[in-house]
Amino acid sequence: MSGLNPATAGEKTAPSGGRCPVEEVALVVPETDDPTLPVLTFRAWFLGITSCIILIFLNTFFIYRTQPLSISAILMQISVLPIGKFMAATLPERKFAPFGRWSFTLNPGPFNIKEHVIITVMANCGVSPGGGDAYSIGAITIMKAYYKQALSFLCGLIIVLTTQLIGYGWAGVLRRYLVDPVDMWWPSNLAQVSLFRALHETEVKSSGMTRMRFFLLVMGASFVYYTLPGYLFPILTFFSWVCWVWPRSITAQQIGSSYHGLGVGGFTLDWAGISAYHGSPLVSPWTAILNVAVGFVMFIYIIVPLCYWKYNTFDARKFPIFSNQLFTSTGHKYDTFKVLTPQFDLNVPAYESYSKLYLSPLFALSIGSGFARFTATLTHVALFNGSDIWKQTRSAAQNVKMDIHTKLMKTYKQVPEWWFLILLLGATCLSLLMCFVWKETVQIPWWALLFAFALAFVVSLPIGVIQATTNQQPGYDIIAQFIIGYILPGKPIANLLFKIYGRISTIHTLSFLADLKLGHYMKIPPRSMYVAQLVGTLVSGVVNLAVCWWMLGSIENICDTDALSPNSPWTCPKFRVTFDASVIWGLIGPKRLFGPGGLYRNLVWLFLIGAVLPVPVWVLSKMFPEKKWIPLINIPVISYGFAGMPPATPTNIGSWIVTGLIFNYFVFKYRKGWWQKYNYVLSAALDAGTAFMAVLLFFALQNEHKELKWWGSELDHCPLASCPTAPGIVVEGCPVFK
Repeated sequence: MSGLNPATAGEKTAPSGGRCPVEEVALVVPETDDPTLPVLTFRAWFLGITSCIILIFLNTFFIYRTQPLSISAILMQISVLPIGKFMAATLPERKFAPFGRWSFTLNPGPFNIKEHVIITVMANCGVSPGGGDAYSIGAITIMKAYYKQALSFLCGLIIVLTTQLIGYGWAGVLRRYLVDPVDMWWPSNLAQVSLFRALHETEVKSSGMTRMRFFLLVMGASFVYYTLPGYLFPILTFFSWVCWVWPRSITAQQIGSSYHGLGVGGFTLDWAGISAYHGSPLVSPWTAILNVAVGFVMFIYIIVPLCYWKYNTFDARKFPIFSNQLFTSTGHKYDTFKVLTPQFDLNVPAYESYSKLYLSPLFALSIGSGFARFTATLTHVALFNGSDIWKQTRSAAQNVKMDIHTKLMKTYKQVPEWWFLILLLGATCLSLLMCFVWKETVQIPWWALLFAFALAFVVSLPIGVIQATTNQQPGYDIIAQFIIGYILPGKPIANLLFKIYGRISTIHTLSFLADLKLGHYMKIPPRSMYVAQLVGTLVSGVVNLAVCWWMLGSIENICDTDALSPNSPWTCPKFRVTFDASVIWGLIGPKRLFGPGGLYRNLVWLFLIGAVLPVPVWVLSKMFPEKKWIPLINIPVISYGFAGMPPATPTNIGSWIVTGLIFNYFVFKYRKGWWQKYNYVLSAALDAGTAFMAVLLFFALQNEHKELKWWGSELDHCPLASCPTAPGIVVEGCPVFK
């Protein structure tokens, strides 16, 4: 990178040839290595485990709030640097030899970049992308807070640890396909690589400020600014000016509400809101952002309005246009406990006498998009990446394209695959044991758990290819729950755990693979990465569950929106959607909703549509190979434009798209030098400043119940956006249409 000192003594320079063909990687990732740098030092262990505990505590704590905050590992990445340097300056350098020839020292020299990477990797082990915690505590929360189950701590610990360890096992098996190949470049890692270099490398004098100074200035500005959306002026998170122009129009507020509607004209000036669900837009390639934008515009501005106002699809106008709630036929919230037996099964006579289950139109269509996204992902990867995957499967990995980074990593001992297989086998056996010991609690039989593991293995590779090249992760939560809902109808807990083991273990797999690629770029010895990730996983899992258990036991009525006060911050919107899914797919079951005679049966056709859509794109790319833009049309990523809604809002996704295109298309094209030097540093600085201030605001003010109440403290001034528009539907606070 320009402006940096040449490789210092002890560094290996790049072997001749083999420079990375991915331009973003070539601009950001150093092509040198110093294999003499110590990695697993006392400092690394102490700061890594401490960072892991602090980060998982904060993320678990914030995930239950109405405005959940996901604090990335960047927070600890910044915090540990001065501490590491202080330890290097003060700890004794003498060697200790308590085990004969096996000696160690507390201070092997200056605090180096590889120690810093290992610390960050350990801190990141319990942080799930977009979630900020081990996803499996979602299942624990649903079981205890929503279904009021008497779950034991040991059973909960097994659920949390095994889902992560199974993910780690799969990551080890798949690394030859998703880490070593040059085309699998994992765009999100470039922000961290850029930040590590800004923190450790000394820049020579050049035009413009240094990256470190730029980082500190932006972080300080972000830190100060977040007092506005975070406390003083929260309306900046969901700015809905359309509702002010038409304060008495339900339709106008449904269109213009940033929080309960389609968000037309709305926007957010809150970095936490922009990056809340798809991550930082500054680290996604512009082609992926453009694909997401196409899907978003089609869905929000064409499909949903037509289905709601013109065709009244699925009796849509009986309900709000956008909501994460479940409804009865009369437009009221669905009371799940009226159709639930004491054994947590479906009470069929009660269900038939109470009401069928209904969804808001955007929620229903979002589920349908999940059907298409799943089959489109399999078809897309089979067509565009199938031949490469097949060659590597036939042990031809030595013939795949290797760049300079892969060549430099050949210096180090690799991790034998059986190390990962042992973890995979042990976690599988422990999970199966749970099915017998806590049979009544978990509901899921052993064979269903094995089926979940097989599903996770089959889909992890194609989804990983998408994420490693576009920074988008198409999910298949809906598919996992759809399948087991047909096999085990009326059992919501079994359905929930099948999703955890079938889908969430895949999320952990991809998170571990992303970290392995970060280690690949930063030249961390693979065996050191293995140990650091394993220890980080075990520590974060225990702390994650302990904090979850404490909060569920100490905060009265947590997640219960009917029992909480209107201003309570503990409404758990992310977990509400998870609970809704367990009701839809587990308790009521897909057969009643999507089978013959079901209200949403036509959505099932999207399985076929999704499988077919990538085919014409692939055919056109072969017919016109000179048209390089055709292969950039990515159907799974297009469908990702309406993924995650709810709880994500159209304003969250729309603002993410606009911000990403500005920086990764226009700035990248017209100010490439600035982009190369500052883009990823800017992303890291915004994350860090927002996270620091959010933590400070909570413990200094919000935790002391020092809340401001004025016009600007309300998130969304669109009270009519949550109203139905069908004639005769009576909902409190809403006008009745005739």
